[in-house]
Amino acid sequence: MAEGNKRYLILVVDDDERIVRMIRLNLEHDGYSVIEANSGMEAINQVREKLPHLVILDVMMPGMDGFETLSLIRETSQVPVIMLTAKGEEEDRIRGLELGADDYITKPFSPRELMSRIKAVLRRTEGTSGMDTGEVIEVDEHLKLDFGKREVWLDGQLVKLRPTEYRLLYHLVQNAGWVMTYDQILAKVWGYEYRDETHYVRLYINYLRQKLEKDPSNPKYILTERGIGYRFVDYKKGKLKEGEGETKENSNNQEESHPSNN
Repeated sequence: MAEGNKRYLILVVDDDERIVRMIRLNLEHDGYSVIEANSGMEAINQVREKLPHLVILDVMMPGMDGFETLSLIRETSQVPVIMLTAKGEEEDRIRGLELGADDYITKPFSPRELMSRIKAVLRRTEGTSGMDTGEVIEVDEHLKLDFGKREVWLDGQLVKLRPTEYRLLYHLVQNAGWVMTYDQILAKVWGYEYRDETHYVRLYINYLRQKLEKDPSNPKYILTERGIGYRFVDYKKGKLKEGEGETKENSNNQEESHPSNN
């Protein structure tokens, strides 16, 4: 039993008592503390009252399904959420990620796979605490980044980023001017367990562009290197000028505008 996991409280949400029992037994075997919910509304109340470190949430539940439950959770909490989806339901996985899920796992799944995903999500969401460059980065007159305070400012307004978005931005900025491949991004941001999940990268790049770019279809900060990966514009070479970085992107707009189709 992993004693160090006792500090983590995990909420398991599923109307199937057999699934809940199986997950609970495996979590407790690995040393986690577990609470349960059998409906969406019960899950929302548990998140508010118990403040779990992570939620495992089934999509298919009667009444309030997992998607609606996730949407309501995200109104008040950024707790990491792993969705349980039916095998082969790609639309469910994409929809869950778009609503703010941190990961998904398809049924049927092995206990080992579940534990691996839980550890990866907890590691990823906690890993941003040490991201302090020691300075405020002024990319240009519009965008300022303070990784020490976990703050991103665009035109004087604080931009709210989810933990994974923040972590992705951090690694892109730390490698500004250099191309990061899909494999490098997945390893740094999600972990080596996600080496085949390239659609995560496209989806979260799109999220960042929607929040940071004046024109997400013609980005000047987060640039695409087709078939290779992405790079953050090299702001260190001098202050960015209006329109810089857009030329290379024009041929790639269609690829990034609908990431869920890739």
